[in-house]
Amino acid sequence: MLNDNRQQYVIQTDSTKEDGLGKVFAFIFVVAMFLAFVQEVFDSVMAWYRDTMVWLNDTAAYFASFWPF
Repeated sequence: MLNDNRQQYVIQTDSTKEDGLGKVFAFIFVVAMFLAFVQEVFDSVMAWYRDTMVWLNDTAAYFASFWPF
């Protein structure tokens, strides 16, 4: 068996600078994803609002066309 002759090494480093940098990048990524989600929700709500206003305007114009004068 080849596994019997292999030596396994564990390299362990203690680098707090890299850990802090990784946490900063993760925080920036989470904030960017949150802002992208908020932007998508805002765009959806604004599109729904515009479509609703157009529909209400068309409906009011349709009902106003029945006005006799």
